[in-house]
Amino acid sequence: MNVLIIEDEPTLADDMALFLRKQSFVCDIALTGKQASEAMAVNDYDFLLIDLGLPDYDGFDLLREAVATLHNTSFLILTASGELANTLKGLNLGADDFMTKPFSLLELHSRMLAINRRRHGLSEPAIAFLGFVLDPLGRHLHFGQPEVELTRREFDLLYYLLLYRNRVLTRFQLAEHIWGHLADDDSNSNYIDVHLKNLRKKLIVFAPTEWLETVRGIGYRANLPAAE
Repeated sequence: MNVLIIEDEPTLADDMALFLRKQSFVCDIALTGKQASEAMAVNDYDFLLIDLGLPDYDGFDLLREAVATLHNTSFLILTASGELANTLKGLNLGADDFMTKPFSLLELHSRMLAINRRRHGLSEPAIAFLGFVLDPLGRHLHFGQPEVELTRREFDLLYYLLLYRNRVLTRFQLAEHIWGHLADDDSNSNYIDVHLKNLRKKLIVFAPTEWLETVRGIGYRANLPAAE
């Protein structure tokens, strides 16, 4: 899928593009509204990720322009303000979803996939493992009927480990995908250990957690069968 990232913070724009390219997206970057408008005039996009706080454009005006000209495109608004009025305005103008900074790159990817599935009438596949069922769209984890209560960070960590089951993921890789461009190898990556410890405590109430392995000096791995 082709994506235009409209974001005036170069580091964040580059981080989003790098992450999405690893997920097989084709990404262009526009740092200004003018660049975005020019790109939209000559290219077709499946997704526009639109920062509202552009230096030369009102983000809502750019959204209006995009909705009027790109008829097969999905729009996801990015903003530093989580005000309800902005959210409603963006949705009423045609945005498919809204994310407040800072956000997880993993959640960004998950929301983009969910938008695409809704557009094409597809359902979000659940991930079943060892009696648990993880629902990426509803962001729920169940063991039979009971729901396992997880924080947002715990859910994101578990989801990412499950997506890359049987692969060793470093603490920095996990922090990068949970905290995005705010990841820091000396600070946020250390929080991974705390979140994984808390995650184990919650999961072991329902079933053993030996599959959630610590790889000493490196990171973690979800040691599970390829599929159930």
